[in-house]
Amino acid sequence: MKFPFQNVALIGKHKAPEIAGPLWQLAAFLTARGLNVVVDNLTAEHLKDSPCKAMRLDEIACSMDLAIVLGGDGTMLNIARTLSPCHVPLIGVNQGRLGFLTDLTLDNMQESIAAMLEGKFVIEQRLLLSARVLRDDIEVFSGLAFNEVVLHRNNISGMIEFEVRVDGEYLYNQRADGLIVATPTGSTAYAMSAGGPILHPSLDVLELVPICPHTLSNRPIVVKSSSLLEILAHRTGDIRVRFDSHTSFEMQLHDKIIVTRHPDLACLLHPVGHSYYHTLREKLLWNQTL
Repeated sequence: MKFPFQNVALIGKHKAPEIAGPLWQLAAFLTARGLNVVVDNLTAEHLKDSPCKAMRLDEIACSMDLAIVLGGDGTMLNIARTLSPCHVPLIGVNQGRLGFLTDLTLDNMQESIAAMLEGKFVIEQRLLLSARVLRDDIEVFSGLAFNEVVLHRNNISGMIEFEVRVDGEYLYNQRADGLIVATPTGSTAYAMSAGGPILHPSLDVLELVPICPHTLSNRPIVVKSSSLLEILAHRTGDIRVRFDSHTSFEMQLHDKIIVTRHPDLACLLHPVGHSYYHTLREKLLWNQTL
């Protein structure tokens, strides 16, 4: 990470024209501080006559010191997969619903970002997943995930069948609606809805969470993040593998998914005093009295 930050990218929620006002305010605020400010080309579509240069995400990844994302967790997931391999730190301003990853608000963003530009921030590094689909031992698809890699049935009502191995050792055969392989970040997303445990983001682990398994004995399991996970599709051909609900691939019978920890980490910046437990209390309504 390069600090102090000089080159800053602003990235807004896709197809959300309402972000134009906050983006204009933030762009003017950062420019007045002498920073070089750019916007990604999709965000630029909402900013008519913007003085900021528009750049593609791949160009931003190669040249920016910091990216500020205005949107929800879904926007942050998408941007993190693109920018994290280039070690670009991310600040999130929430314009979504929950905001587990985008913890600044529109009301406090200028004050918080001003302090962070002066070095008053907390660095948090989070795991990414890398997954490959093999067909007859030949890679036919690959992708990154920040939350989870999900194997799930496509458009059929019946269950799918698959085999799971961890570091080459047979774990189980499963009949279920699917399987979630989640990072600690993803433990508060789909995995939590499917009954998986909440994992603190500092933990160096992954979790495997079956989706509606056809057995009472099968439960989520937590494994070390360095594990090599193999998922082999059995006795069905209508399966998809999905990455953070953004990218998907239609699998064929006997295709194999290889899931590993990605060598790079996502770098999130938070204001001083940030607390993950406070986030849980606020977002999951644990602070409400009965």
